[in-house]
Amino acid sequence: MDKSRRAGGQRLGLLLAAALAASLVGADKAPAEEGNIFTNMFKYGGTTVPPSQPDDSDPPYCPTVAVPEGGAATQAYGGRSGDSASLRHQVTLGRLARECARLQDGSISVKVGVEGHVLLGPLGKPGRFDAPVTIAIKAGDKTVTSRVHRVSVTVSPGEAQGLFSFVEDNLTVPAALARDYDIEVRLGAAPQRAAPRKRKPPVAAATSEDRVATPDKDAAE
Repeated sequence: MDKSRRAGGQRLGLLLAAALAASLVGADKAPAEEGNIFTNMFKYGGTTVPPSQPDDSDPPYCPTVAVPEGGAATQAYGGRSGDSASLRHQVTLGRLARECARLQDGSISVKVGVEGHVLLGPLGKPGRFDAPVTIAIKAGDKTVTSRVHRVSVTVSPGEAQGLFSFVEDNLTVPAALARDYDIEVRLGAAPQRAAPRKRKPPVAAATSEDRVATPDKDAAE
């Protein structure tokens, strides 16, 4: 009789343990909601649900590379500017590529690849040609960061053009702009900001006495 009672007690204990484990598993799978203090404490260590965080597995925002108007090519002339017969050479951008990676602090590291070529004109001669290429990260009209890469292209004798390519990496976008920025590439150096005009010292307003001529004493006499 005692043995049967002990066996029954053991079975009851096992059933209770299984039920408790099942309830904990169910609580762990249940969605946490505000007001459910026990579930929030169990899953998040606090009484409220923390704000949702972006999924790190999502690819970072990585806009296509833009080329501003007038930034895709530069020309050098031996005569009148704009006259195709006087063209010495032209530097033109070709294919552009970009790659973006999210860093631990939420910022974005951007890598930009640039290809282009130098084409000789009617007055052009083989040789070495240099051209600056500006890569910039922008937020609206504001430049966040920019670099100027000076490419060097050699056009060999008997050839009409030369090719260039390079990769600029570690361009950093702050975390605050990680979802709202632009990548820009242009031939030529970055445009210089106009120097602020110096303000002239204010001119004192003339009084009525200043405007009225003082009579000459000798003339008055």
